[in-house]
Amino acid sequence: MEKRWTIKASADNELIETLAEALNLDKNLCNLLVQRGIDDFSSAKQFFRPSLDELHDPFLMKDMDIAVNRLAAAMRNGEKIMIYGDYDVDGTTSVALVYSFLRRYYQNLEFYIPDRYKEGYGVSALGIETAADYGCRLIISLDCGIKAVNKVKYAKKFGIDFIVCDHHTPGEELPEAYACLDPKR
Repeated sequence: MEKRWTIKASADNELIETLAEALNLDKNLCNLLVQRGIDDFSSAKQFFRPSLDELHDPFLMKDMDIAVNRLAAAMRNGEKIMIYGDYDVDGTTSVALVYSFLRRYYQNLEFYIPDRYKEGYGVSALGIETAADYGCRLIISLDCGIKAVNKVKYAKKFGIDFIVCDHHTPGEELPEAYACLDPKR
């Protein structure tokens, strides 16, 4: 399948000039902003510095309540939790952020990022076995797992629950995880 870039016609020059002056930004960037409906200082401020009040309710995502309750139960019960992420930029960043956040409130954590050459993309058997060796009862996968049907089944053999947090397109079958968080579901 051949992909083609489509370049939109430039937005209204006067709007671009006004926005560039108001924001002290390059006109090319302001052209992109105006093309996306961000055409004044107020909307640009909302775009670049959104407040928490303007975000969607996270509980609108399917399984969010289930995931939160499972995580809370794991923390209450002192279960060891593994934060598992893919080795790419969004995976490693996700692991760093979630691990750092949870570490403030809970110490019984491990993290795992697979070796890209030995384990490939996504959830790996070695990662699950490592979680089992550490005594983890819960794996939270970040940026991977939505197609890991067999790997999640494998984790169940060790008594490990999975919370999948992914943004990739799900396959026809979802893994039998405790919860699957994916905006594309």
